[in-house]
Amino acid sequence: MRDVRPLLQARAFPAIRRDRIDTLQLNLGYRCNLSCLHCHVNAGPNRTETMDRETMELALQVAERRGIGCLDLTGGSPEMNPNFRWLVEQARRRGIHVMDRFNPTIAEHDGYRWVPDFLAAHAVEVIASLPCHSQANVDQQRGEGVFESSIRVLQWLNRLGYGQPHGELHLNLVYNPNGAFLPPAQDALEADYKRLLADNFGIVFNRLFALANMPVKRFGSWLLSKGQLDAYLDLLTAAHRDENLAHVMCRSLVSVDYRGFVYDCDFNQMLGLPLGGGEPRHLSGLLTTPPADAPQAIAVGGHCYGCTAGQGSSCGGATNA
Repeated sequence: MRDVRPLLQARAFPAIRRDRIDTLQLNLGYRCNLSCLHCHVNAGPNRTETMDRETMELALQVAERRGIGCLDLTGGSPEMNPNFRWLVEQARRRGIHVMDRFNPTIAEHDGYRWVPDFLAAHAVEVIASLPCHSQANVDQQRGEGVFESSIRVLQWLNRLGYGQPHGELHLNLVYNPNGAFLPPAQDALEADYKRLLADNFGIVFNRLFALANMPVKRFGSWLLSKGQLDAYLDLLTAAHRDENLAHVMCRSLVSVDYRGFVYDCDFNQMLGLPLGGGEPRHLSGLLTTPPADAPQAIAVGGHCYGCTAGQGSSCGGATNA
């Protein structure tokens, strides 16, 4: 895989600082049943990196000590970590909100049919990938049959009570482009998703998050191989809006890799940029460091324009929606 880091680091980005830490985003491992073109993790079925229970316990201790109210679980497919259920159960017992960045097809993968019922039983917020409401676009991006499988699992989640307008089980969907262009306006796209998924499949959900593709790992390497990386970075840079800087996810989040090392976001994790751009730091340091002394500087690069371009793009969708 070709290295995009020199080109990303060559681009200046405005300096930003962390306001607080509301969320620990734990990357539970890079294993996934899919190998999607847009994946910034380069996840896939043959990846073996997996967070162990000791690191999970340390993350729970950090969350409790620092008053962090949310665990954002990602991967790969986080449910493929053998300690996923243990972590969710422990977090919920401690009153910590849990979000699962969920690839719906995992629930139809051998050995994982327990996932939807388990998520509902523990009131886990589901953030489900459905990169388009069109079958052709989804299957082109993620593989043949992915759209139909995703629809069946989303219907399953609805039957469990997810996505209902006044319900407590939140189901949010994630859109991302199937190429080197910015997502359309999130509100209008959400209205299209809700209308088409309800009319065609009887599916309801709470919110749509429109995310830009990040020029990192697999997608970044693909752009480089096609000679499109500079043009895509030019597109992101030209669409930058200063007002989006106030709402980017790294200002209230810390990302943790499967070994327990900490970063400003999952994208920086994939680029090997430590928290604050300094020396590598481990969760154990956050456990012993007074909250006021945690690093406030954020490591930045050209990829960060993916979060501030146009309507903005964060783990919670458009920053100006």
